[in-house]
Amino acid sequence: MQILLVAINAVNGIIAGLFSANFVGPEAVAAISLYGPVNMFLTAVGVLFASGSQILCGKYMGQNHVERTQSIFSVDLLLTLLISLLTAAVLVAAAALDLTRCMAPDPAVRAAFNLYLPGQAIGLPALLLGQQLSSFLSLENQMQRVTFASLAYAVVNVVLNFLFVTVLQMGAFGLALASSLGLWIFFLMQAQYYCKEKALLKFRLRPEKLSDGLDILRTGYPGALSNGYQTIRGFLVNSMIIAWAGSAGLSAFGASDSVLRIFWAIPFGMMAVSRMLMSVAIGEEDRKTLVDIMRVVVFRCTPIMCAVSALLILSAHPLTRLFYRDPSAPVYAMTVSAFRILPLSMPPTVIYLSLLCYAQASGKNLPVHILSVLDGVITVVCFSALLMPRFGMNGVYLANVINGLISILVIPVCSCIARRAFAWDLGFFMGIPDDFGVPEDARIDISVHSLEEVVTISRQVMDFCARQGIDRRRGYFAGLAMEEMAGNVVDHGFRKDKKPHSVDIRVVHKDDDVILRIKDDCVPFNPAERRDIVNPEDPVKNLAIRLVYQEAKDVQYQNLLGLNVLTIRI
Repeated sequence: MQILLVAINAVNGIIAGLFSANFVGPEAVAAISLYGPVNMFLTAVGVLFASGSQILCGKYMGQNHVERTQSIFSVDLLLTLLISLLTAAVLVAAAALDLTRCMAPDPAVRAAFNLYLPGQAIGLPALLLGQQLSSFLSLENQMQRVTFASLAYAVVNVVLNFLFVTVLQMGAFGLALASSLGLWIFFLMQAQYYCKEKALLKFRLRPEKLSDGLDILRTGYPGALSNGYQTIRGFLVNSMIIAWAGSAGLSAFGASDSVLRIFWAIPFGMMAVSRMLMSVAIGEEDRKTLVDIMRVVVFRCTPIMCAVSALLILSAHPLTRLFYRDPSAPVYAMTVSAFRILPLSMPPTVIYLSLLCYAQASGKNLPVHILSVLDGVITVVCFSALLMPRFGMNGVYLANVINGLISILVIPVCSCIARRAFAWDLGFFMGIPDDFGVPEDARIDISVHSLEEVVTISRQVMDFCARQGIDRRRGYFAGLAMEEMAGNVVDHGFRKDKKPHSVDIRVVHKDDDVILRIKDDCVPFNPAERRDIVNPEDPVKNLAIRLVYQEAKDVQYQNLLGLNVLTIRI
């Protein structure tokens, strides 16, 4: 769903590129390309707040701190709104005062660019707020709503581009205005969910802790650095393209980029999921899940990306003809080369982005800084400067491929240096500390698929507690509580629909506490709602739930990523 979301948004880039190339002119395509660094800056701002708040919310959800999650949500939206309004004002002022001369020395391109900026400014608040809501809706397992909103955005964008560009002849301003109005549809369709009672997160105009904004910035800025540096890279690379390949090179780069953004949805969609799941796993101190996430990235997603890259390379000419029809034109050859070379950078980026997510979520700022500088500026800019004098536009394309290969080596190298050792292990490859979480012998994991399997849970839990030296009374209660609560899920949750279900059980011994966690994929059910219900005709009903809440040290429930998660501390 995350991949589909990114792809739908990327389709809008193609829509703008096609309308500009076929109905406005190459100056409009160049203007869109010049807007690339500005868009990358906005992406950096969005990533700063979205990744910071998502990581914090994931951790607090993993630790069952609901109030802190609510505060992060509210502060994030308030700060995002403020930044978006300030940025929109700057863009309008730059266009009105013709401050874009340094970016667009060509008068025709600059005129189109100055019309494009105010149109984009209208949609800035919707763009950044919509990005934040997409992140939070994914935590609430509402990705279907995000997808529908994205589809509506794409449809509105096509309709309004046709109206503004082809019918009303509004040029570059019409291109940007169509996108901005579509973004407002995208935002409002998502915001509607948070007007409902069932929403887990509630917006508060006066959050509990305004200082949460600093926590969001501290957590989010390492991930945003990469996009921030790419903003600088965009300005520098655009300058080199203008110097060595002229406006034709800029148009070729913009056209190819608008198509490739659809396929970049695969690594960026995986990054969004990895960041979300890794932050929860870090909050739960779950080493196995962290490694499993990386295993999926390496052995499932990367081969898919290799196949996609090969398909793009084979389709270079048909994709180019979407924008330019004359094979003898220099821009045509440059665009074909882009489709043949740039896709090679995609497979390593899948791995790199997930490594970056783990480093950011776990607070490993040094590797994040190194990656951000290398990927953001140094590698692409330096290799472009070295290769462009000899290979022209192909030098820029090759620099991006080299950048992808170098980036995936940074975190493993840092791990080797920090540990003064090397191991063929994904945990080592990711840089996960040896002391992260609890040892394997201090936890057990059990999966239950039927009521018959529930009967054995109590004995397994009591045996585990005995091996850990837990006193007999707590061990007996832990086994009883787990059997009763898991049995309640199987007996009631499994029968709500005809779908196959499972209950994942984890028992951990940490800091002299026994921590029981029950995670299931049935309909939402909060046992606290049944705790205080006493039926005079059947006083035994809900007795097990009341006993657990009475005897346990702490009981927390939440619905996380569409899963019921019950944590009992004894």
